[in-house]
Amino acid sequence: MPSTIALSSSSFYSLSTPSTTSSSCSQRVPKAAAFSAKERDTFPLGLTKTHQRFPRRRSMVRSAVSIEKETPEAQRPDTFLRESSSSSSVRARFEKMIRDAQDEVCRAIEVADGGAQFKEDVWSRPGGGGGISRVLQDGAVWEKAGVNVSVVYGVMPPEAYRAAKSASADHKPGPVPFFAAGISSVLHPKNPFAPTLHFNYRYFETDAPQDAPGAPRQWWFGGGTDLTPAYIFEEDVRHFHSVQKGACDKFDPTFYPRFKKWCDDYFYIKHRGERRGLGGIFFDDLNDYDQEMLLSFATECANSVIPAYIPIIEKRKDTPFTEKHKAWQQLRRGRYVEFNLVYDRGTTFGLKTGGRIESILVSLPLTSRWEYDHKPEEGSEEWKLLDACINPKEWI
Repeated sequence: MPSTIALSSSSFYSLSTPSTTSSSCSQRVPKAAAFSAKERDTFPLGLTKTHQRFPRRRSMVRSAVSIEKETPEAQRPDTFLRESSSSSSVRARFEKMIRDAQDEVCRAIEVADGGAQFKEDVWSRPGGGGGISRVLQDGAVWEKAGVNVSVVYGVMPPEAYRAAKSASADHKPGPVPFFAAGISSVLHPKNPFAPTLHFNYRYFETDAPQDAPGAPRQWWFGGGTDLTPAYIFEEDVRHFHSVQKGACDKFDPTFYPRFKKWCDDYFYIKHRGERRGLGGIFFDDLNDYDQEMLLSFATECANSVIPAYIPIIEKRKDTPFTEKHKAWQQLRRGRYVEFNLVYDRGTTFGLKTGGRIESILVSLPLTSRWEYDHKPEEGSEEWKLLDACINPKEWI
């Protein structure tokens, strides 16, 4: 029986985000397989100008996208792709990249913990696609760590395609098949001096409408990596941002400043007037560059997760702390929960449409805390963190 799915940013449940803020990407000539800027403005799973102007149409289109229900599997397959997919296709190479990244990150997390191991769930769908969910909970170092990969095949109905293409009422295309794949992870350490990390990298592609064989495929990449500490160690934050900049600079020197600002804007808790953490990079709907270049860029970013993060964990995981430090960490974890449950579209949509609840909520910390009218003392270490979340800084 089909079930609906939101293709959103930082949720494990989903893979491709309608951005809350657009990024001023370089004005390159789009490839044949890319949407024009006007088309992306109206695409339900793309940029946001239409989302802001036409929320009812956005809601209608998203609720119309459907996929098959998942089936638990005893063993993980070599691939979740359909047999018709070539091993040299972008789909196949992206799936290999995210599965390799999942293995490498999980291995590094287990080594850092020194004993705990991930619990793995594998699932598939009858028509193709599936995923691997891995969660490590209540270890020596990690309170909760999740690293998930998904491959999704679905169908965009005619109403969605007409909204996407601004088609006239006289033109009624058939259903539009789509493919999406991604890796998403949130890592919550126990020690309040060790920061939380989130990363997500995804690829989205449509096939031609069923009544228009041979039409070009539409595609884009999205993703990001961001750091959420409870206490600021400037050398840690500078190291993290330096690794992000290094990955970006290999491809375009404008990427890091552009995607750093996008990250600061995206992870904004409006009702608090502050960011969730100290940022990193975030991008979405990228198709204005060569497809092979963007595949390499997403791969480089995913491969940068371990060198950006694990050295910080090794440095901070055994730092002595007090109950006061732990209480502040739990308050900041509360902010994490607020963002994910209030603003993350993948999470909220999944809860409303009966998605796989364990996958939807796996990004939440194991514990969190709320205190009435809590205000850190001005000038304290806690205040410095809050100030940096309210007023984003340039770390490098």
